[in-house]
Amino acid sequence: MRLVRIAIGCCLLLSNCVLPAVAQKAQKNSAAKTATPRITVSLDATEAPRKIFHARLTIPSTPGTLTLYYPKWIPGEHGPNGPIQNLTGLTFTANGQTLRWRRDLLDGWTFHVEIPAGVSSLEAALDFVFPGGGSWGSHTGGTSATDKMAVVNWNTVLLYPAGWTSDELTYEARLRLPAGWKFGTPLPVASQNDQEIKFQPVSLTTLVDSPVIVGEYFRVVPLSENPTQQMDIAADSAAALEAPQDVLDHYRNLPDQAKKLLGAQHFRDYHFLYSLSDHVAHGGLEHHESNDSRNDERALVDPGPRLLASGLLSHEYVHSWNGKYRRPADLATADYEHPMQDDLLWVYEGLTSYLGDLLAARSGIRTPEQFRDNLARMAARLDHTPGRTWRNLQDTADGLPAMVGAPSQWESWRRSVDYYDEDVLNWLWADMVIRQQTHGAKSLDNFCHLFHGGESGPPQLRTYTFEDVVNTLNQVVPYDWRGFWVERLTNHGPGAPLLGIESSGWTLIYDERRSDLQRAEEERDGINAAYSIGLLLHKDGVIRDTIEGMVAAKAGIGPGMKVIAVNGRRFSIESLRDALKEGKTSSAPLELLVENSDYFHTYKLDYHGGERYPHLVRDESKPDVLSDIIKAK
Repeated sequence: MRLVRIAIGCCLLLSNCVLPAVAQKAQKNSAAKTATPRITVSLDATEAPRKIFHARLTIPSTPGTLTLYYPKWIPGEHGPNGPIQNLTGLTFTANGQTLRWRRDLLDGWTFHVEIPAGVSSLEAALDFVFPGGGSWGSHTGGTSATDKMAVVNWNTVLLYPAGWTSDELTYEARLRLPAGWKFGTPLPVASQNDQEIKFQPVSLTTLVDSPVIVGEYFRVVPLSENPTQQMDIAADSAAALEAPQDVLDHYRNLPDQAKKLLGAQHFRDYHFLYSLSDHVAHGGLEHHESNDSRNDERALVDPGPRLLASGLLSHEYVHSWNGKYRRPADLATADYEHPMQDDLLWVYEGLTSYLGDLLAARSGIRTPEQFRDNLARMAARLDHTPGRTWRNLQDTADGLPAMVGAPSQWESWRRSVDYYDEDVLNWLWADMVIRQQTHGAKSLDNFCHLFHGGESGPPQLRTYTFEDVVNTLNQVVPYDWRGFWVERLTNHGPGAPLLGIESSGWTLIYDERRSDLQRAEEERDGINAAYSIGLLLHKDGVIRDTIEGMVAAKAGIGPGMKVIAVNGRRFSIESLRDALKEGKTSSAPLELLVENSDYFHTYKLDYHGGERYPHLVRDESKPDVLSDIIKAK
């Protein structure tokens, strides 16, 4: 972080600036809270290819100090990730004069503006710039525009006044697009012409929860009617939109399978906003009536990228129920300034990961074999995460805000956001407990109907606590669910929680065969030798991570180093893979020439186990319950 030092002499200038007392930040604006503010925001996205948005807001105000917030704690990002560093060009004017403002000294997302007498509203102008050149950033703050498409997340281009909840504030939004571009959004449209869309007034909560995807190459794929559900796809090329018909048919199965699993639908309509580009920040962010999902340009048309992306849309879709309709009470803050507490992310994200994977299989987006390969991948990674010995699963949720932006290096020892993958294993385990305790009469589907069901209708919020989760599980079947989850969240192993897999009739093994999923991952990321010598390497030989306690780490190799040669031959994925195979029939050690900050060392690894990749195989001594779990309903 670059620190800006201010000379003591500059303090003489402060008498001409706004000098807000610390206590002012917590105060409501001086005007009595009588009429709900109605704010307009006009966004000019015509320069999206330059990676810059221009916004103007009209905000009601009264004389005195007006405190404005830039959204800080972003729903779904679970941290203070509001991309304030990308806000630029900020000015305030009223009645033709420029107003003085100052950023709060204790919170960089807060601004104090001096409003002179006679002013009833101010105009705020700001630009939002996207990082480029491969610097992707966090989701709404990451690269979200290319020459051919863009994603508008409203939290990046607005301010809101202190003293009001996001439900109380009303926003009228307008959006101007590059010529010929189309758009998709769950926001209700009031009117539109060729380049400008005027949206109906909505609460700030709804506006921030309703992104807009725009682009020159655009396709709408209807998925269901009553309520309308569709894929709005923007891509960097026309070819990227030409998904095979069977792929689209599988996505058309998704709404039906979701309703059967979750019991009701809590939205007016639903839009899968899908960005296909190699030049935007990848990942997904949930919203109540849409999701902002992003992947490789050819993620719908090429088998490898499509397989890697196969769980994304179903995961974000489940969040409409689990995360939006039902939300942990400590994540349901009144605005975007108050901190969120992440202790129940093992439900919010962990259960969503399990149900999203189920729906991908039940709808046919993933084949049963692909579902099992993904489950094996998660189990193997967690079984080779030594960080579990010092950091329990609960802490991976509790500590999230402090861990945002942590690099992949040392991830196995640091631990990552394991409440995603580990809780897939834990919720499968819980599913098996229900099935065993009820002799197959009930399953986790019954829990979902109780917890996420109710009456279908427009968006609403029902919060929950740990006790609500335990009590609902006990309604399905009496069991020591409190003890079950306390143990799952606080244990340190040894090893990953594999009992759900094992009791469902399958066993985790390792052999030399790479699955299609493994091949696709290595094509994208480089070689995964985590389960043999304990290394993950980029294609150029740079070590992404080492698995502490395994042979490479014990020999002295660490993340960030670069493998130059393998057994005397220049490094390539093929040369390392060949050397691992040859080592099975040779007593000679595996020799790696490694560069470490301009120095070179040769490491000799006494390893002769060959390549090792994870798979699930049937345990014929037990019924195949897993196949029944993922079968279409």
